[in-house]
Amino acid sequence: MAMTFDPFSEFDRLASNLLQSRPGPRVMPVDLYRDADRYVLNADLPGVDPGSVDVDVDGQLLTIRAQRTAGTAEGAKWLAQERPAGSYLRQFSIGEGVDTAGISASYDNGVLSVVIPVSERAKPRKIAVQSSGADARSADEPQKTLTS
Repeated sequence: MAMTFDPFSEFDRLASNLLQSRPGPRVMPVDLYRDADRYVLNADLPGVDPGSVDVDVDGQLLTIRAQRTAGTAEGAKWLAQERPAGSYLRQFSIGEGVDTAGISASYDNGVLSVVIPVSERAKPRKIAVQSSGADARSADEPQKTLTS
């Protein structure tokens, strides 16, 4: 069996281990998209206890917090412990065009989904064009052409 050694991948692994050992909130990758009259935010939170997930809105700031506890095994000697534990935190500035009272969230299979509806006043709408004055013609009236 041939084995190869890639020094760059080893360096990446060491660097990520060093960065993950720092105190403070962990990385929470998210996807955010607009679907018709709502925004949908999906955040990856694998292994997080659903009871520790907290989503709140304060003015124009949406905050997501969660906690993942480290695995414990009484008397065990850890050979590898790469799954991050600790707190997760992300904050998003939301515009005034959303309905903050209608925000909902669900957690399923390690993914937190937050649905943020667009407010009625921010939805696109058609504006009727009115015309007035002596030059106004109806659509049925034939156009006059100038001849010389």
